[in-house]
Amino acid sequence: MCGICGQFRFDGEKVSSKSLGLMMSKLARRGPDSSGVWIDGSIGFGHQRLSIIDLSSLGSQPMVDEKLGLILVFNGTIYNYKSLRDLLISCGYTFFSNSDTEVIIKAYHYWGDECLERLDGMFAFAIWDEATQKLFVARDRMGIKPFYFNATSKAFTFASNSQALLTQDLDKSINPVALQQQLSLHGVVPAPNTIINGIQKLKPGTYIILNADGHIQEKTYWSPSAKRRILKEHMNF
Repeated sequence: MCGICGQFRFDGEKVSSKSLGLMMSKLARRGPDSSGVWIDGSIGFGHQRLSIIDLSSLGSQPMVDEKLGLILVFNGTIYNYKSLRDLLISCGYTFFSNSDTEVIIKAYHYWGDECLERLDGMFAFAIWDEATQKLFVARDRMGIKPFYFNATSKAFTFASNSQALLTQDLDKSINPVALQQQLSLHGVVPAPNTIINGIQKLKPGTYIILNADGHIQEKTYWSPSAKRRILKEHMNF
């Protein structure tokens, strides 16, 4: 596993390296191999890496694709990244690494939010698009990889665990509904709730797009379907 965090500010303030550093200190155990920070004014990402695919520095994060103007932090594994990589190469893309991380960047550039339908794996990631000045965040279909966030009129802040977000200035009071759910459902609090009022979880199979004025667009791209088998003939006893 890896640890991701980041912040997108809407109040004219710049992202603080100290703020990202505090969050990363609570994510360090998730990624002991290396760490990285990327900040550009109102947007900033942090990453703690556990090297699994492409152990070289070319797979380090935050991953910046200068040619496409996309920056990514990602936690997870894309199982079909090799076939997607081959497909994207046939579409004219070139790769500077052998990582599944870069495959997400190219897939997002080519298919937009529809890339999620092609990713087979477990993931939570955030992509900053320099051209549109928008932040795109997404979570895998079953919610295997965690994605916690705090959203206010000033900023959108996210991390791989709630402990990282608790280093920030947010409402740390207890959510009584979520507490009741945790006690009743044996520790399970359904998304988007957490037991902290100022922290939410991105729902499984869901993505969010945020623009510079803080407008949030949320969409569920996948949900399980329940189908009942219909017998064509009645059974005779």
